[in-house]
Amino acid sequence: MMSAESQGVSDQRYALIPRVLIFPVNETGQILLLEGAPDKKIWAGYWNGLGGHVEQGETILTAANRELLEESGLVSDKMIFCGQVVVDTGQSRGIIFFVYKAKKLSGEVTASSEGKLAWYSLQSALKLNLVEDLYTLLPLVMRQRASGKPFRGHYHYDEEGQLVMSFTS
Repeated sequence: MMSAESQGVSDQRYALIPRVLIFPVNETGQILLLEGAPDKKIWAGYWNGLGGHVEQGETILTAANRELLEESGLVSDKMIFCGQVVVDTGQSRGIIFFVYKAKKLSGEVTASSEGKLAWYSLQSALKLNLVEDLYTLLPLVMRQRASGKPFRGHYHYDEEGQLVMSFTS
């Protein structure tokens, strides 16, 4: 029988907190980004994709669709899995986030308490005050095709606390 114990679940083991990151792309190829509200705990004033935590009992795709709707008012008929990134925080818990490109969008763009929303071309987006990994991540996402092989990323922090990123496909 496959119990939690037989799966090796333990407080002494390294654990990953699952999150989703979604980049809605309209029919003209623009990306919808969110500028974090001034009162946000993390990334206030920085532009980012949409997303958040995967709730217990949710699939990754269900979480991506829920976060897209909650943060933008949009629904996607074509959610393309682009890749996953493991973030080694240097602590007993890290983060794994699953990156999606949302296409074939419907609904009315509606801002949430998370921050303001705006559409940008890739070139314009790369000139914004982005969350630091997006300068690398956005071009990867925009190149990703539904039939393509998803990327795998690994982030960690060096001795000076600087983010170090690596990607493979």
